[in-house]
Amino acid sequence: MKDGIDPNIQRKAWMGLLAKAPAARVTALLTEHPAFDWLRPPEVGSTMVRGRAGGTGAPFNLGEITVTRCALRLSCGAVGHAYVQGRDKAHAQAAALVDALMQTEAAPRIRDTVLDPLDREAQAKRRTRAAKAAATKVEFFTMVRGED
Repeated sequence: MKDGIDPNIQRKAWMGLLAKAPAARVTALLTEHPAFDWLRPPEVGSTMVRGRAGGTGAPFNLGEITVTRCALRLSCGAVGHAYVQGRDKAHAQAAALVDALMQTEAAPRIRDTVLDPLDREAQAKRRTRAAKAAATKVEFFTMVRGED
């Protein structure tokens, strides 16, 4: 554990951020393109999405979504994986490359130039969506009519 934080939790967070980020944005922020070998070239498939009634009920199969996955190995031996929703092979490659680079000495630089900007943009998007939702909230109140 580095800094008291489980590295698997950190990796899960950056992989989720990369998977949800716009493909063009990940590609634009990623300026490092080291040599790598494919362990699994990008391939398109589908996966079952599960849901729960009310968020707490018994799980059920909701349906299938299209995903693209890949795995690569940098010349230093670091392995990067990616699963992204949709059919964008370039997005999967960029996400796997960032994942691999985050396991090297380039991690602080990649965090500063790729992950932190993506995280700030995702937080801003969530705040904007929350503000729009809050603007439509209706407050109901009862006026006392004095008839009791």
